[in-house]
Amino acid sequence: MKYTKLGRTGLVVSKLCLGTMTFGGQTGFWKYIGKQQQEDADELVRTAFNAGINFFDTADVYSAGISEKMLGEAIRNNNLPRDEIVVATKVFGRVSMAVSEDASDKVKAEAERRENQAVNISGLSRKHIMDGVEKSLDRLGMDYIDLYQVHGTDPLTPIEETVEALDLLIRHNKVRYVGLCNMPAWLTMKAVAYAREKGLHRFESAQMYYSIAGRELEREVVPLAEDQDLAILPWSPLAGGFLSGKFTRDSDGPNDARRTVFDFPPIDKEQGFDIIDVMRDIAKAKKATVPQVALGWLLSRPHVTSVIIGARTLDQLKDNLGAIDIEFTAEELASLDEVSALKPEYPGWMLERQQADRKAQVE
Repeated sequence: MKYTKLGRTGLVVSKLCLGTMTFGGQTGFWKYIGKQQQEDADELVRTAFNAGINFFDTADVYSAGISEKMLGEAIRNNNLPRDEIVVATKVFGRVSMAVSEDASDKVKAEAERRENQAVNISGLSRKHIMDGVEKSLDRLGMDYIDLYQVHGTDPLTPIEETVEALDLLIRHNKVRYVGLCNMPAWLTMKAVAYAREKGLHRFESAQMYYSIAGRELEREVVPLAEDQDLAILPWSPLAGGFLSGKFTRDSDGPNDARRTVFDFPPIDKEQGFDIIDVMRDIAKAKKATVPQVALGWLLSRPHVTSVIIGARTLDQLKDNLGAIDIEFTAEELASLDEVSALKPEYPGWMLERQQADRKAQVE
């Protein structure tokens, strides 16, 4: 395993992070993402830790809190040393009441009524953040959370209120560091600037969708992260399974593939198949797999801190772990970059032209 610092902090994390969105899915769309039960979760966590992974990511909304419970239990069942691991979770979404699909219509209706009436159990208000962290700590069975991340953006709550609430959590030793997910660059910078102005703890990481088939992050967020020393933690590095090697132009993939029933995140599939064609050739030359090449490409990005991998099976996890040893030649990286390149977009193409002209003056 390889390790690096989390942004500007002194916290050291593995270059691969085990995501646990596959833990416990029983109802709703979660059952299409993963159905791992506690025994499966224990094995995945143990295998990841033994391979050198010290970074584990979950969220309060994953399977209505079940993922947090299972991750905490897996850590205890495997006797993992708490001071050696980094546990990350999130707050923002509505943690729905866990109601079995076999429940009566009356029970389902009552659960729906209560949820519709509850207007303060989501968002990034001080109230929801304070309530949310206590519930996550209880589900995890832990005294503190290493990295607490806001899971989105809240149009109803000023970002200043969110930053102040997160600062309180650190000062009260509920969490050690805070991060963000799925936030636009302008709002991220506003939050960082406000924290700096007021002397508050700031966001240290950005967990964002990023893959070789989805490089939009490079337009605004990557330059911001490099300038402000924010750790980038890519989620869905295999583009929701599209880059698993199971999909081709002539095949929709296996019936149990997640993308078959849950087509997310959105991608340009025609370009995606072109990317897969190039990755197949590189994988064959290296005696590797297509997913390993996709993950290896992300790991080669200097602005990427730790890539969040998820696995529905032990074999998938072991395959993903192999990506840490993938090394590319300059020619291979160039071919991957070329086939996956973003289409020119304003003001990017203007900036590129102006910067080239300016740099030419001193060369």
